[in-house]
Amino acid sequence: MPFSLPPLPYAENALEPHISAKTMSFHYGKHHAGYVAKLNELAAGTPHDTQALEEIVRSAAKDKGPLFNNAAQVWNHTFFWNSMRPKGGGEPKGELLDLIKGSFGSLDKLKEEFKNQGLAQFGSGWVWLVRDGDKLKVTKTANAESPLVTGHKPLVTCDVWEHAYYLDYQNRRADFLQTFLTSLVNWDFAAQQLKNG
Repeated sequence: MPFSLPPLPYAENALEPHISAKTMSFHYGKHHAGYVAKLNELAAGTPHDTQALEEIVRSAAKDKGPLFNNAAQVWNHTFFWNSMRPKGGGEPKGELLDLIKGSFGSLDKLKEEFKNQGLAQFGSGWVWLVRDGDKLKVTKTANAESPLVTGHKPLVTCDVWEHAYYLDYQNRRADFLQTFLTSLVNWDFAAQQLKNG
């Protein structure tokens, strides 16, 4: 099979107490793995089984069918795991912090906008910090949608599908977003994405 479930960048229990090992087991081991399996099934015997994942996401975006949904969810989830780290949060440094201040006025304003966009996403979706030209902005996407197809450079994402937080936070998406921003977000990963252009 051309696509495989990428390893988590940390142990399933590494984000506790903020995200439980049980949530990670279901979210990574069932949901993410399920998207990988379905993508392999859909790509088998087609030209897609030799394409890079990002290529499939971009080329299938016009149809918004099962191929796009599963490929984008594989990519989005992998990006989400890397957007977090044990003992995350804190304050970014260097160029990233300068861009945040130039784009939002302060880190607190960015966090406020990120949380607001995450709460405004009705139903399933994602909230993203992206680079748009020489500025940063916060966007939200529904279902499997991704900045990969809008021309924006994603730096960080938070999954606001209920399966990302329901076992730990029930219906308290606001609490989950606040915890993501204060205790989980991986600013080093965001900075690396920025450096990668």
